[in-house]
Amino acid sequence: MADATGAKQQRTRAEIEADLAATRDRLASSIEDLIDQVHPQRVKQRQIDSARALVTGEIDNVKSQFFYPNGELRFSRLAAIGGGVAGFVTFLVVVRKLLRGGKKKQNS
Repeated sequence: MADATGAKQQRTRAEIEADLAATRDRLASSIEDLIDQVHPQRVKQRQIDSARALVTGEIDNVKSQFFYPNGELRFSRLAAIGGGVAGFVTFLVVVRKLLRGGKKKQNS
C-alpha cells in the first residue's frame, strides 16, 4: 500500500490476516443476505406480508370514510350511500317494469 507521500508501507502478517478475516466475514454476511432474499419461503412470506399491509391499509381507509377518528359513525355519509342504493334499486325496478310492460301477454 502507498501512503500519502507515495512511499510503500509494509503491513505485518497479522494485519493482512485481520483484513482477510474481516473481508471473509463481510462476504459471508453478504451471501447469507442474498440467500435470504431469494429463498422461496422468504419471498412468499414477504409477499404475504405486503398483501396483509395493503389490505389493512385499505380497510383502515374504508373505515375512515364511515367513522370519525373518535369512533362515531358519519351518518351523513351513510345516508348518502343509502340514498344512492335506493335510487339505483328504483331505477332497476322502473326499467324492468317498462321492459316487461311492452310485452303484454295475449290470451286466446
